[in-house]
Amino acid sequence: MQSSYLESHPDKNGYFGKFGGSFIPPMLEEPFADIQKAYLELKDSPAFINELKYVRKHYQGRPTPSSFAKNLTEHCGGAKIYLKREDLNHTGAHKLNHCMA
Repeated sequence: MQSSYLESHPDKNGYFGKFGGSFIPPMLEEPFADIQKAYLELKDSPAFINELKYVRKHYQGRPTPSSFAKNLTEHCGGAKIYLKREDLNHTGAHKLNHCMA
């Protein structure tokens, strides 16, 4: 059941059911349409993918490491807990995640 939802969402307009999509001020609609068109044209290009991998590794700091949380593991009863260190991305986690590619 879960995989069929993930295969069909978001829809072509970026919606997850009644949620999702975006608001773009009218002044920015055309530039964003140009960006979307360019991305769709090159997203599967091997040269683009290789350049993106290079940038993620040498600029963004990917892949970010996982750290074993020994004290938290012991505190929670022994389930091995690891922390994915997205905070180690250069300039902070979310900023580059939102703009890469």
